[in-house]
Amino acid sequence: MAYRRGDVVLVLHPFTDLRSQKVRPAVVLSSAEYRASEPDLILGAITTNLSAAMSAVDYVLREWQVANLRYPSAFKPLLFTLEPALVLHQVGQTTAHDLTEVDIRLRRALAL
Repeated sequence: MAYRRGDVVLVLHPFTDLRSQKVRPAVVLSSAEYRASEPDLILGAITTNLSAAMSAVDYVLREWQVANLRYPSAFKPLLFTLEPALVLHQVGQTTAHDLTEVDIRLRRALAL
């Protein structure tokens, strides 16, 4: 499947201690230009732990239900790459508004 920027996907992702894994939602951040030359997806973390998403670089998704997420969720700029074959499945798509807000947080986090 060809994933697009803004797609919300489920991935099997390790905890930071690398001892266990959990199915987690993520948002596809890589552009079409990136995908034309690179095999992996660039993904950003989505969390349901809203109390952990309070910094200026985090964003609580306003339209999480439209993205087909089961619970209120937030984007955190914890970035990782993954082979598309390791995506379990796509659950939805962020709205244009939420993706714009994610972009703002990425620019802040990366000083772009």
